[in-house]
Amino acid sequence: MANVKLAIVYYSSTGTNYQMGQWAEAAAQEAGAETKLVKVPELAPEEAIASNPAWQKHYEATKDVPEATSDDILWADALIFSMPTRFGNLPAQMKQFLDMQGGIWGEGKTVNKVVSGMTSAQNPHGGQEATLLTLYTSMMHWGAIIAAPGYSDASVFAGGGNPYGTSVAVDQDGNMADDVQDTVKHQAKRTVDIAARIAAGS
Repeated sequence: MANVKLAIVYYSSTGTNYQMGQWAEAAAQEAGAETKLVKVPELAPEEAIASNPAWQKHYEATKDVPEATSDDILWADALIFSMPTRFGNLPAQMKQFLDMQGGIWGEGKTVNKVVSGMTSAQNPHGGQEATLLTLYTSMMHWGAIIAAPGYSDASVFAGGGNPYGTSVAVDQDGNMADDVQDTVKHQAKRTVDIAARIAAGS
C-alpha cells in the first residue's frame, strides 16, 4: 500500500472535535499513514473565550497544537476536517481557513485530495448533516474526492448512523451522547484506504 500523508484539520472550542481528531490520527497511524493534527486559527476575542470556563480551559490546554496553513494542505494526500456545527453551518474559524485557500485552489493544488468530514452539535438534529454537506460543497469546488463513510461498517450505525461523516451530540457538560470512537476510527482508516488506492493507481 502506498504511504499516505493525512492532515487532520480541526476547530474545537471545548474539546470534542480535538478528541475526535486525536482518535482519527491514532487510527490513521495504525493504518500506516503519516499524519499531522493541526487546528485552524481562533477568531473569537479573548473576552468571549474567557466568558466560558470550558472554552478557556481547552484554549489554554491546546496552545501548543500547531495552527493549520496552506502548506498542510499541499503536503497532504488526504484531509479530515472536524468542527462543531454553528446554526447548521461551518464555524467561522473553519470557513475562514477554507476561504483563505484560494491561492492553492487557483493553482489546481486542491484537486484529487481525498477528504472526509466530522462534526458535533448540542443535539442530534442540530444541523450536523447540513454542516457536513456545506463542507463537501466547498470540497467539490476544490476538485477533491469525498470519502464519506456511508454505511460501510457496523460502527457507523453504532455511532449514530450518519452516512456523511461521524457526528455526535454533546451535552452542556461536554459529554458525548454516543460512543463514536470506533466510528471515527473507521472513517479515518477508510479515508486513508481510499487515498492509498488513488496513489497506487496514479
